Amino acid sequence: MRDLTGRQETIKVPGKTVGQVIAALDAAYPGIRDRVCEGDRIGPAVAVSVDGRIAQLELFESVGEQSEIRFLPALSGG
Repeated sequence: MRDLTGRQETIKVPGKTVGQVIAALDAAYPGIRDRVCEGDRIGPAVAVSVDGRIAQLELFESVGEQSEIRFLPALSGG
């Protein structure tokens, strides 16, 4: 997604949930939501990590003011 953010590696935006953070990112850098979400959910090709653990509540996962959120390619297989 760095092509949307001017190659910035770290971005600070407000939000109390993953969904609010994605909305703030998309407002600042249009197109991010389309890459991360599919409808009203996190897309199947994306995993969201909040403070080092995968967010199980998806868009409703709570985040703190200093939380680190990462968008990762989802892995599957067996």
